[in-house]
Order: sequence, then C-alpha cells, then structure tokens
Amino acid sequence: MPRFFVVVIDGLGIGAQEDAAHYGDEGTNTLGHVLEHTGVKLPNFERLGLGNIEPLQSVDKFDQPLASFGKMREVSAGKDSTTGHWEIAGIHLDQPFPTYPNGFPEDVINKFCEKTGTQGVLANLPYSGTDVIRDYGEEHIKTGKPIVYTSADSVFQIACHVNVVPLDKLYEWCDYARNEVMTGEHGVGRVIARPFHGEPGNFERLSDDRHDYSMIPPKPNLMSLLQDSGVKTYSIGKIIDLFAEEGFDQYRRTKSNAEGLSQTLSLMSAGIEKSFVFVNLIDTDQKYGHRQDPEGFAKALEEIDRAIPAMVNKLEDGDMLVFIGDHGNDPTDDSTDHTREFVPLLAVNGSGTVGEDLGIRGTFSDVAASVLDFFDIKNPLPGTSFLDKAL
Repeated sequence: MPRFFVVVIDGLGIGAQEDAAHYGDEGTNTLGHVLEHTGVKLPNFERLGLGNIEPLQSVDKFDQPLASFGKMREVSAGKDSTTGHWEIAGIHLDQPFPTYPNGFPEDVINKFCEKTGTQGVLANLPYSGTDVIRDYGEEHIKTGKPIVYTSADSVFQIACHVNVVPLDKLYEWCDYARNEVMTGEHGVGRVIARPFHGEPGNFERLSDDRHDYSMIPPKPNLMSLLQDSGVKTYSIGKIIDLFAEEGFDQYRRTKSNAEGLSQTLSLMSAGIEKSFVFVNLIDTDQKYGHRQDPEGFAKALEEIDRAIPAMVNKLEDGDMLVFIGDHGNDPTDDSTDHTREFVPLLAVNGSGTVGEDLGIRGTFSDVAASVLDFFDIKNPLPGTSFLDKAL
C-alpha cells in the first residue's frame, strides 16, 4: 500500500517572491546566500536535482536527477511557520496572523494579568528565548511576575521558573491566554508555555515541558480529508503543534533534526501502509536562521544531506518522498525575521524514474492536491497536483 512522506526543511527559501518588497524582503535568498557564504557541498541534494531548480554556487545541475524539481510560491498572507504549513495542507489565509514588534498592547496585558492574578508582566518585547530568561529570570523569581515575550512569529510566549509557577499553573495560564485573550484581532498563531529551571546566571529552558497552544485549523484540510478516507496520518517534529494536535493518528515530537531524521527513518522501516507522514526539521530555522548563522545553517543542511540516501533506499515502489520549505529565513540579511521567498520542491518516487521539471508552482497547496491525488481522494482544496510528472 502506498506511502507519502512530506519533509519540511524549516526556513529553507530559494529566492525572494514577487511580493517580497511588501514584507521588506527584497533580495533575500536563504539557500543561495548560505551556499555563497559557506561554499558547502550537498552531493545528495545535488543528485536529487536541487541545482536544477536554479543556478546555485556549490550545488551543480544534475543531468538525470532522482527527483522531480521546482519551486513553490506562497499565496497566503504572512510568512510564519503556521501560515506556511497550513498552506501546504490546503489552507489559504487572506489575513496574516498578528505580530507585535513593539510588544503586546496594554489592554491585552491587563486582561491576561486580571485572570492570572499577577501584578504585571516582565519584558513584553520581541526576544530570544534564552536571552529573555537570562535578562529577566532573576526578577521573575523575586516578583513572581511571568515573563511575556514574542518574536518575529505570531506568538504569545510565557516563560516561568518551575519553582515559582508550577507547570500545571503555567499551562492553565496559557490555555486562558489562548482562548480568552489572544482571540479576534489578537488571534496569534500560537501561545507557547516556556518553563525553565536553574539559578541566576545558569537558567535552562525545559524543552520537554514546552507546550504550544495553536489556532485550530479550519476544515476541510489535508489531514481531515485523509482521515475521513481511511489514510493513517503521522506527525514528526512540531507539525502536531502547528495543527493544534488535530488531524493525526500518531505523533512524535523531536528535539533536533537528528532526532527528526531518525524518527522518520524508523517510521519508513516500520511497515506502515496507506499512510501520510508530515515531518518538520526545525534546526535550520530555529537555531540558525533566526540567529543569523549561515555556517550553522549549512551544517544543518549537510546533516539532512547525509540522511537522504537512507531515506531514498527505504522507499518502496509507489511511495513518494517530498522535500520542501515553509518560508525563508535568510541568515545573511539584516533581520532575524522570516523572509518572503519561494521554497524548493523535490519529489522522489519509489520507482526510481528520472525526475522532471515541475516549474514554479502557484501555491504551496499543490502539495495537498498531490497527496489527495496520490490516494485517489476528491480534492475540494486549492492547488494543482504535480503527480502527473512526479510519478
């Protein structure tokens, strides 16, 4: 029975879209600039046909690529992870999720404090998660005030020391923020609980206890249609959080790309049948794109590149494996924000036929259309299948 794997390399753009200037992102090119800056070689991506999408400095064009290749245009408003992944799943957003480059307005903070019984919050600014607990953690311990911060993404994040605010209470606060505060015009993509422990000067985030409270995605979407048709759905990485824990029969959260790749390979070997596997590899974005580290970004791409032969070898006749991005995050530009870019598309079929040029796709939702086509499910979503060339 056929299997369809979609692997999202978070933040992997391949050049500014036509509307990039509206987002302040003209001239950005995450992949191109990382390769120019580092000269990294990606031999397995090269064999798939990454260099066939457009000229790249250290990844050449391949005469008989293993994958069908192209690039995808985002049409939804916004450039955050939720928007990108939702569009991949066939959901188009006319309005972007709100962001708060100057912190949250007073009425939002007052409403949050009223319910939680706190006498104010700390920070209330865009911040790195590690930096904000370093700068405000000691004051938080002394005052009990939660640390509230955001980022370039549409997120309302609450950081608390577990000895000051127990996990259950932090989760209760986040649930209230999600359902009572960050709604309507303030309906952010995610509310995130960010617990930490340790002493001043040595605070550490408790990643295993992080919890995301996402907006519930509208239906129908790719996963709801697959489940209604009896296709098993699997999430690896942060996918489950971006879809409010809806639409998946099984999920596996991960701490790193290494774990995500290992979980994907394990699932590919597990004999699952008639299944859809949705994977997010986050390190490129979270660890390196936002921190403007092109060398780290290149090393993360090398790590994925080394796993490609094993992934391709585990494909069975009739399977499909797709690599894409969800937005850009150019680590060489002047901003730590995401960037409005095309994303690469590489589609490998299990029969080993030579790939074809898929051109510029009109929407990320062509992935959803192709998955539904693959499982012979009627498609009510936007997008056009590329299976006629990729299989």
